[in-house]
Amino acid sequence: MKNSFRNLSFAELKAKRDELNRKYMELRFQMVIGHVDNPLQKRVMRRQIARLNTLIAEHGLGIERKTVAEKK
Repeated sequence: MKNSFRNLSFAELKAKRDELNRKYMELRFQMVIGHVDNPLQKRVMRRQIARLNTLIAEHGLGIERKTVAEKK
């Protein structure tokens, strides 16, 4: 899942981030109500959003990171 965002375009990254933000907010509301099956899902979603924000920032700065396979 970590590297699956790397091959998305800039517009797709932003759309995915917006979608995850929306889902994260819904999950937070569900946690307040108490109807959550997997409470660790909140942490996973937060980290995915952070990864997307990092990739979006890198794209804005013109930074292109290589994957582990490309470094070898």
